[in-house]
Amino acid sequence: MLKIKEIYLRWFGILVVALIVNFFIKQHEHAQMPIWQQVLISFTFTAILWNGVLFIMLRMRKRYTSIQKTPRRLIVTSVLASLLLVFGSNLIGMVLGLCSLDDLKNPAYFFRYAHVNFIVAIIVTSIYEGAYFFGKWKDSLIQNEELKSQQIRTQYGVLQNQMSPHFLFNSLNTLTTLITEDQNTAIDFTQTLSDVYRYILHNKERELVPLCEEMEFCQSYVFLLKKRFPENFEVSFNIPKTKRHLYIAPLTLQMLLENAIKHNAITKGSPLRVEVKVDENNLLEIRNNLQTKHSLEISTKTGLENIKKRYQLLGQRAINVVKTEKDFIVQVPLIELISEVEHLKSAV
Repeated sequence: MLKIKEIYLRWFGILVVALIVNFFIKQHEHAQMPIWQQVLISFTFTAILWNGVLFIMLRMRKRYTSIQKTPRRLIVTSVLASLLLVFGSNLIGMVLGLCSLDDLKNPAYFFRYAHVNFIVAIIVTSIYEGAYFFGKWKDSLIQNEELKSQQIRTQYGVLQNQMSPHFLFNSLNTLTTLITEDQNTAIDFTQTLSDVYRYILHNKERELVPLCEEMEFCQSYVFLLKKRFPENFEVSFNIPKTKRHLYIAPLTLQMLLENAIKHNAITKGSPLRVEVKVDENNLLEIRNNLQTKHSLEISTKTGLENIKKRYQLLGQRAINVVKTEKDFIVQVPLIELISEVEHLKSAV
């Protein structure tokens, strides 16, 4: 529907510009022609050049897609559009028999309508670039609202999963046992449980968190899990300090650890082992040995699909999921934020 409206507006604009251009041209040359013929010639020139400039703009948008390359895209578009208007208008005039090759050898004749071409270029590019930037701005608002909505659903799902009777029963049962056997450990368990919920509530509105914060939170979360599975659950974090400044969507790692427990059997004879590491491509890899449960717990629908959706809204690379005979592997792209100073330097 939008494309049809754009076509209508474009050809209406071509007709209006053709009439305006004809008003200036008829005072200089072709005044002996009938008015309808003058308008037809102006319409032909305007239609070809307008659509040519539009073609250049669309091609440059595909080539320079990132917002950082906007200045370069505008410069290249302006140069190509100017060349098209100057050379194209003379070529069309020669094809229509309005001038000869000898006429075009004269620089004064060749650039006789440069000022008119410049005005037309400003009108056309202003209309399309204005509409393009407004559309981008509107899309960014929609994406921001979608991301906020998705984050709300994510936080609700995580809280719902942890506040479920099953989770509370296991946590309170573990705490009761610890109080009887080791009061100091019980105090640590209670404090850690508090830290887990504090992190969740604190990050409920954030789009990204540093990997070091997510890792520290997950170590607290693993502490709770190991009280539940003291000898049957192992998690190793092999993340170099040089990678811990990178960013990740909050609770991503926690959800993947929870998924590993939810979908795999954990016994003394077959302990669940999870390894968390970062590869050379800044992919956070979560790998666990595969020992699928025969009966699964009820899902809260906040697993991989939720993580994939959030990263899609963030405009990042896709989540990689690999399942082999022995392992289940999920790779999540880590995000490197550019500071405002670095962004300005790169733009210059």
